[in-house]
Amino acid sequence: MSVAICVQDLTKEYKDIKAVDNISFTVQQGHCFGLLGPNGAGKTTTIEIMEGIIPPTAGQVIYQGQEFQGKKVDESISQQIGIQFQHTALQDFLTVKETLNLFSSFYQQTLAQDKIIELCDLSDFLNRDNRLLSGGQRQRLLLALALINDPDIIFLDEPTTGLDPHARRNFWQLIKNIKAQNKTIILTTHYMDEAEQLCDDIVIMDQGKIIEAGTPHQLLNKHFSEVFIYLPTEQVPLSLIEKNSWKIHTGRVEITTRKVEQTLAMLMSNKVSLAGLHVKSANLDDLFLHLTGHSLREGS
Repeated sequence: MSVAICVQDLTKEYKDIKAVDNISFTVQQGHCFGLLGPNGAGKTTTIEIMEGIIPPTAGQVIYQGQEFQGKKVDESISQQIGIQFQHTALQDFLTVKETLNLFSSFYQQTLAQDKIIELCDLSDFLNRDNRLLSGGQRQRLLLALALINDPDIIFLDEPTTGLDPHARRNFWQLIKNIKAQNKTIILTTHYMDEAEQLCDDIVIMDQGKIIEAGTPHQLLNKHFSEVFIYLPTEQVPLSLIEKNSWKIHTGRVEITTRKVEQTLAMLMSNKVSLAGLHVKSANLDDLFLHLTGHSLREGS
């Protein structure tokens, strides 16, 4: 599999802060690559350097063998990328279709508008004024604008922030459809369920540094071999909690075990009611808490 982007020793310093601290990673062609971390972790700064919007203090970004320092993205590279920013102003008094036509006029070569409309599921509100779009509709239009020039690489900077759960899941399906066409996607997010659903590879950042990298499956297997069992605190004798050094979180006892069946048998032998039992495997939120001591949502 070919490498789409190679980031080497990237650093970005401001007067009194190092926003990005000497990070390196590669992005494979056709993969969805996730940059994860709370707000302030350095992921948006990293993605803006990769897009050529701001220059790095040190390091370089290589697109399919072509190098640039961030001061100026070569025109041939800029034609290969599409960007959906966190915040984008749309022209008032234009419809969705008129907005697509406007942005198409900015490029010499564009994806067929019918295909964009189908990919981003815009047909139901093509003639609606931009000001009247719901949050989910607006994000779908912004995604369509990022695809106008038929890019090989699409940057999505926290694209589902503020969307309701239903709109978020609809957006995930759009991203999967785009990736299925061998597009490379760079995604920043602090939603761990989003990363687990979409990303082939992830980098976890905190305070400008990469603290872990790999596939979600690899990282969870590396750091966790246990399963979490939760029970309401009032159902578990305090003596049993203290004896096994179990933790108490928000009214629930947290039991960490590698042997679920044996642990459940032990609880029943101690006449512990299993009403309200919840069993779960570790996820990326647990991983971040394990690595940094705080959850992604706390840092966001």
